[in-house]
Amino acid sequence: MGDPEAGTVDGALPPTPRRGTELLLLTAAMLTTAAALLSASLSVTGELDPAPLTYLGVLCAGALTLHVVLRLTAPYADPVVLPVATVLNGLGLTMIWVLQMSEPGGEHTNADRQLVWTVAGMVLCAVTLLLVRHPRRLSMYPYLIAAAALLLLLLPLSPLGHEVLGARRWIRVGPATMQPSEFAKVLLVIFLASYLGRRREVMSLVTRTLRIGGLKVFSVPRARDLAPMAVGWGVAILLLVGTRDLGTSLLLFGTFLAVLYAATARKSWVLIGLVAFAVGAYVAYLLFGHVQNRVEIWLDAFDREVYERQGGSFQIVEGMFALAEGGLTGTGFGGGFVQEVFAADSDLILVSVGEKLGLTGLMAVLLLLFLLAERGFRIALAARDWFLKLTALGYAFLLAFDVFIVLGGATLIIPLTGMTTPFLSAGGSALIANWVIVGVWLVVSETARRPQATFSAGLAPDDPATEVIRPVRPSPGRRGRPGQG
Repeated sequence: MGDPEAGTVDGALPPTPRRGTELLLLTAAMLTTAAALLSASLSVTGELDPAPLTYLGVLCAGALTLHVVLRLTAPYADPVVLPVATVLNGLGLTMIWVLQMSEPGGEHTNADRQLVWTVAGMVLCAVTLLLVRHPRRLSMYPYLIAAAALLLLLLPLSPLGHEVLGARRWIRVGPATMQPSEFAKVLLVIFLASYLGRRREVMSLVTRTLRIGGLKVFSVPRARDLAPMAVGWGVAILLLVGTRDLGTSLLLFGTFLAVLYAATARKSWVLIGLVAFAVGAYVAYLLFGHVQNRVEIWLDAFDREVYERQGGSFQIVEGMFALAEGGLTGTGFGGGFVQEVFAADSDLILVSVGEKLGLTGLMAVLLLLFLLAERGFRIALAARDWFLKLTALGYAFLLAFDVFIVLGGATLIIPLTGMTTPFLSAGGSALIANWVIVGVWLVVSETARRPQATFSAGLAPDDPATEVIRPVRPSPGRRGRPGQG
């Protein structure tokens, strides 16, 4: 028997729509968000402030609208993704409002702006559900998608680029700023899935054996097949050198290696990639003071000289003290001092959660984040062709690795890179991009779970990019083990 959510295989019951389950989970998500917003309002202002009530109403309306769209267009889509994304978005709105209202003056402009980005993200998620009804068609334009992603990555190096604290990852158009790399990540995963879906057999089977003293050490890819690795490494190092954005370059190259390994199952690719990135990062460390400063803060954060200097370790050290202040159950929304720490609502949003809600609340939020990533991996396992499988897996790894980079930087496991936490941190570009990823996940899961899925996307069934993964069955009338001639 197969998993009813994963699609049909021989002898399995046909999958059934799970929108009722989704509505039940969505109700729990909205109640959780309501409890958080109302509790925050009472703790910080002593009354029911109208702003949190507005946030709650708009978020619930957007989530229910997406639920209706799913009922009409994708009834077999994964029932867990939308509720988890909704509750994470609601908790992020709550924390941003609390942090702003706890500051002198008590304005909540950032929370209002986050609500606007939430609506925009949900609208784009709905547009994805309505327009990308046949996600395999995305594999027909790999190089166009790659060119668009590269253009987005290079925009911060143009005259529109805007530098903050040594990193040049934003562009400014009038009063508004945007981080193009967030949208480039969405496109790059689609390109990688399309390219590697077509080339995976050649890249996994055609290799050269590396021998030392006549002993086989491991297999390495041919030089001609190293082109994708060279391009991925070049883009990551270009980002690191041109924009001085260590976090984005690490995230993109790590995702590239994950998708490459999933497509080829060759550990040698991962080893070559890690060595190449380490060499490039070390050269960047030798050449650029910004990278050296980040590494010094990581190694000597509690040194008084490093702590007190401009651009030193004040942010990360105060963040760790705030985490300690939270303890097991937290200080509550009205207590603590994390609002005084720079970027408490963006780079250090998980630290803010840890202080206000304690270790218990932080672990709950992390479980929600990794539950969302787990659903992405589950969707990848259920997908019946390689392009969709690699696309879903790439987004799942992207989300999980992003959380590791953020939390690792906040706890000095790795250098702090200034990345945003999915759905929680203040910032429109990341929030909108994550809602688009949710839309793609839902469309792919609908394709995977829909009974008797056909190649209605206009692609040939023998196209390597859309190769269906079928179970191996023994020929009728023959004895022996399955697959044995």
